[in-house]
Amino acid sequence: MKNLTIKFLSGLFILTLSAFELDAQIPGNYPANYAGAPRFKALLYYTEYVEQAHVQFAKQAVEFFKRLNYGNGYILDVTTDLSGYDYERLKEYEIVVMLNAHPNKKTERDTFEKYMENGGGWMGFHAAAYNDKNTNWPWFLKFIGGGVFYCNNWPPQPVLIEVDNPSHPVTKNLPASFVVPESEWYQWNPSPRKNKEVEVLVSISPKNYPLGIKDIVNFGDFPIVWTNRNYRMIYLNMGHGDNEFTDATQKLLFINAFRWVLSQNKKGDPFKK
Repeated sequence: MKNLTIKFLSGLFILTLSAFELDAQIPGNYPANYAGAPRFKALLYYTEYVEQAHVQFAKQAVEFFKRLNYGNGYILDVTTDLSGYDYERLKEYEIVVMLNAHPNKKTERDTFEKYMENGGGWMGFHAAAYNDKNTNWPWFLKFIGGGVFYCNNWPPQPVLIEVDNPSHPVTKNLPASFVVPESEWYQWNPSPRKNKEVEVLVSISPKNYPLGIKDIVNFGDFPIVWTNRNYRMIYLNMGHGDNEFTDATQKLLFINAFRWVLSQNKKGDPFKK
């Protein structure tokens, strides 16, 4: 009886192994997708001519994206000067990530407008979307959702945030609410949520009010992650100081946002190649 049991189990193991081998040979059933070459090109832009906390974030962000490129999964270029990127050069990149600033010179602005209007991808953090009465860039105001910087808390602090759309690819694997590391949080006027072309993905919970110690925000709609449906873009309000990459959930949000912008490319989703 013991020998029969051993033979039966051995036969069952062989049949199971054969089934797995057969399943692996069926096109589309193998769980992994290994790239034979870099999947896309990404350009990171930041400047050192801003407040130190924004420079700290940018330099840590560069290292964060470099770690995402272990194994050369994509081509990653970093620049602190956009003057050498005309449209023909910029359009080679499937995504431009602006870490702490946006273009200020007219030629660079014109190039970026053309890039985005022709299907370019953009991911912006914190000060990359900052605009006020002195910005003088109407297109960018439309692009970012119509909101002008209104107020902020101070000093930087962690907050409880809430997911507005749990089914969106950027947020579907995130908790409904979670605490993120300290940052200086910008509130916008009008709120991007009032723009019908904007989809807000994450907001600061009103449970945080009053928000701040020196400068206190007491009320108001407070979106911090959103996309303008007219463009392949996403904005994230995080990006102040050297603690932004200390939390796994927030880093997952960053990765989700990066992947999502790339996946929307009309040339095809690079992660399915």
